[in-house]
Amino acid sequence: MAIATPYSEKTDEQKAITEMVRQFADEQIIPNAEHYDHEDEFPQPIVAQMKELGLFGVTIPEEYGGMGLDLTTYAMIVEELSRGWISISGIVNTHFIGSYLLMKFGTEEQKQKYLPPMATGEMRAAFSLSEPELGSDVAAIKTSAKKVDDTHYEINGTKMWVTNGLLSSLVFVLVRTDPAADPKHRGLTCFVAEKEPGASENSGEYAGFSVPPKIKKMGYKGVESTELVFDGYRCPVENILGGEAAGLNKGFAQMMDALELGRVNVAARGVGLAQRALELALKYSQERRAFGRPIAQHQAIQFKLADMATQVEAARLLTMRAARLKDAGERSDIEAGMAKLFASEAARLCAEECLRIHGGYGYSKEYEIERLYRDAPLLLIGEGTSEIQRMVIGRKLLQRHKI
Repeated sequence: MAIATPYSEKTDEQKAITEMVRQFADEQIIPNAEHYDHEDEFPQPIVAQMKELGLFGVTIPEEYGGMGLDLTTYAMIVEELSRGWISISGIVNTHFIGSYLLMKFGTEEQKQKYLPPMATGEMRAAFSLSEPELGSDVAAIKTSAKKVDDTHYEINGTKMWVTNGLLSSLVFVLVRTDPAADPKHRGLTCFVAEKEPGASENSGEYAGFSVPPKIKKMGYKGVESTELVFDGYRCPVENILGGEAAGLNKGFAQMMDALELGRVNVAARGVGLAQRALELALKYSQERRAFGRPIAQHQAIQFKLADMATQVEAARLLTMRAARLKDAGERSDIEAGMAKLFASEAARLCAEECLRIHGGYGYSKEYEIERLYRDAPLLLIGEGTSEIQRMVIGRKLLQRHKI
């Protein structure tokens, strides 16, 4: 007879880290999120504490000053941060994708230069694909880079929807370097564009790189989303991701690889938001009375709670599976797409059901659910819409199971 062993979803290290981040969310993020959301103000004191906790270097190898943790543990951290406020997780999301691009594709010189200050949060990163006239159609990118001498490329064009666009020091930006490439995606290159953090108009060696005022949004406030304008910006040849010899016209594949991680990240954010909505619904439904008893005792409310809890658990399992596959070095394009699709839709459903359970109060800024309800739609769009995820999943399924 087999001896049963206790079931655990997390290692002891993962338990310790996630408990620490949950406590941080409960004590520092949740009590202050309403203020920063209302003012649409960058949460500088919270970010300063995140630096102290080492959260900007979670996945960066120890030799570069980071913790060297895997994607699965990072996804658990993102869930806990998002349970507090998804804008906080957004501040580390693009930074994390930038560090991943450097770790996997960067030259040793690029790693030595950027990863240590990124690990401490002294230098923060953003990444940029979208443009004003295109979103999901990455191959149609118009922003261009042309080699002007032996040492520099000149970048011209406009990028859109860049999280951390103003306050970042680095932007991993995908631009067109071969207009004649066929198919078009083979003519794209990823540049590591440096700039002055917080500067709307850069000068000196960063001249030609400007950041217009941040975009005003329904939700996802506090963290800035911006355009980027390149007008004669000169970027050194050595800032091509992976170097000119290995990286020129290879940017599309690099970015698509990173987007698998980005989709796991968005899925984890969906799980965190859905988890918080469930917590709020469970609490309010046991406190609020109607027809002589707590509304949690009414079957209609119990059905909503049951559906929400099931959505949260299923989304979490899909997210962890996609993360573990990536950690194992396997392709996770289908699994990451499934996780992102399901978890973002679960976040929307749970936020809406929680608002319904709160009734009129859910529509009031008195209650936290109003913020969650505005934040949830972002997850349906970021890193590819639900429709794009379905397209990717369907296409990849047919490739894997071709007859």
